[in-house]
Order: sequence, then structure tokens, then C-alpha cells
Amino acid sequence: MKPGEVSPASLHTTVLLQEVVRWLNPRQGGRYMDGTLGMGGHSLALMEAAGEGAELVGLDRDAEALALATERLDAFKGRVHLFHLPFSRFEEALDEVGWDAVDGAVLDLGVSSMQLDEAERGFSFIHDGPLDMRMDPDSGPSAEVLVNTLKHGELARIIRVYGEDPLAGKIASAILRAREEKAITRTLQLAEIVRLAYPPKMRHTARNHPATRTFQGLRIAVNRELEELEQYLSSIIERLKPGARLAIISFHSLEDRAVKYAFRDAAKGCKCPPHQLHCTCGGVPEMKVLTKKPLIASQAERDANPRARSAKLRVAERLGPDGEQA
Repeated sequence: MKPGEVSPASLHTTVLLQEVVRWLNPRQGGRYMDGTLGMGGHSLALMEAAGEGAELVGLDRDAEALALATERLDAFKGRVHLFHLPFSRFEEALDEVGWDAVDGAVLDLGVSSMQLDEAERGFSFIHDGPLDMRMDPDSGPSAEVLVNTLKHGELARIIRVYGEDPLAGKIASAILRAREEKAITRTLQLAEIVRLAYPPKMRHTARNHPATRTFQGLRIAVNRELEELEQYLSSIIERLKPGARLAIISFHSLEDRAVKYAFRDAAKGCKCPPHQLHCTCGGVPEMKVLTKKPLIASQAERDANPRARSAKLRVAERLGPDGEQA
């Protein structure tokens, strides 16, 4: 294959690609970071748009995706520095390459097509595979461990809070009954348990598969996705140069809400209690929110790539020490 290409079998359609490039506006000699490298789509587009002298740090905790992205970005060898790390540990990567800060950063929080479509990864409730769901297969307990060991209350909490399913208690009860008979080890086995936990009328009228939310909740718990995002958001501002932009694409309300509130708080400046009449903290805004409402994919992109339908992009810009734009 030529540089910049990947095999058709592993190709992942990058969501909101042109929007990310337009908002980050990469330039010659700039330093950029892609915290969720995936197939390298955003990284490739940023490097091509930036031109000569630009460099990029890319991170991914999925070794398979990292290998494919390395091949795809081969044309920029020497200027692209890739790390097998979760995005929450981005500071380790920046320190290793000797960067104090970057000129722009992007996060795409979605699960890649490769992960969803490969049954052996255990993310799919449509294709049968081992109940895994780990983005890094070598780290942490799998979904199988959670499903077969957690108590009812904790399992229901994961499905209710992370999966946002109002039937969480009923689904957790069904899982506990099923695992008393035999261990739950396959994706379709769990999907059927969840499907049957739904009342027949809801089963037939549901827009999505009844297991959609349960699988989402388990995936978030297995990969500690919200904790990873919270850690990243609490650290990234200090590693952005004045004028640098941060673009984050989320795919469900929990992620989008976390990004929205983090951006809002960083743009607020004053951290005094709400009831205090006068500011005594002397805080100044650190970021300016550039997208008052999240940007969504065009109708054409949503038609071509159904996984883009739930994508939301928020962008903010790092301000100078005095709270003014650079």
C-alpha cells in the first residue's frame, strides 16, 4: 500500500473531518496532538493541511489501531510521534518528545468502526464474540468479569448512569438470574438476556436494539471513559499555547455534558462562590468557547456514515495570561 492508505477492510470513516481541520487551522511549524488516534484520519488531515515543519503527537490505547495509523502516516515519518497510551496520559507523551505545549489538540471519543465491526473485540450486540469491550485488551477487567461478578446495585448503576437506560434495575435482575444458571461469556448471549428483560411492547417499538444502552454502559465502565475524559480536561489547558484550539467530538450526552461544563468553567474566570457579591479570587478566563452550540455532521455526512449522526463537536481557544485572546 502507498503512504496514507489503509486496507479497505480496516478503513474507518473519520467523523467531522473537515470541521476539525477548519477550526484547528493548522499551520507550518505548528505542534499538534491527536489524543484518540484511531485510524489516523484526523492526524493525516491535520498534517496535510499544516504543511512543512509541522509535527504531531498521537496517542491510542488500541495497539491494533496504532499499528494501522503508523502505516497510514508513514509519509510524515520523523514528524509524527505515536504512543501506545490512553489520552488521559498525554502529558507523558509530550514530556517524552520535549514539548511544553501544543498549538492545537483533538479528541474523537467515539468507538472506531474497526472495534465495533470485529466480533472478537466484544463491542457488538449484533455479531457474536467474547464479551470483552476493552479498547486495550491487555488492561483492566473485561465486560465478562463485570457482568459475572458485580452485585445487582452496581450493575444497575452502570446501566442506568452510563447507559442511561430507565430499565436498568430490571436488566440487572435478568443478568443475575441468567448467570446463576451459567456464566455469561458471549455478546449475543448478553444481548438476548437484555432483549428479553424488556417488556414485549417496548421490544417491538424500540427504535434501537434493546441492548444498545446496556452495551454502552458496560463499555464506558470497562474503559473508564468518563474518568479518562475528566482527567484529560483537568490537565489539557495548561499544555495549550495561547491561541491554541481544542476540538472534542463526543457521541453521547454524558461525554458532551462533561466537555460543555469544562469549557464553560474555563471560560468563566472568577471561581468565587455564586452567593459572593464581589470577586476576590482574581481569576481570569483561561479559554474562550468558540462553539456556543455543538456542531453536528452535515446531512450528507450523516447519510453516508450513520455513525456520524450522534457526533457533537465543541471547540474552545486558549487565552493569554491576562484572559485576552492571543
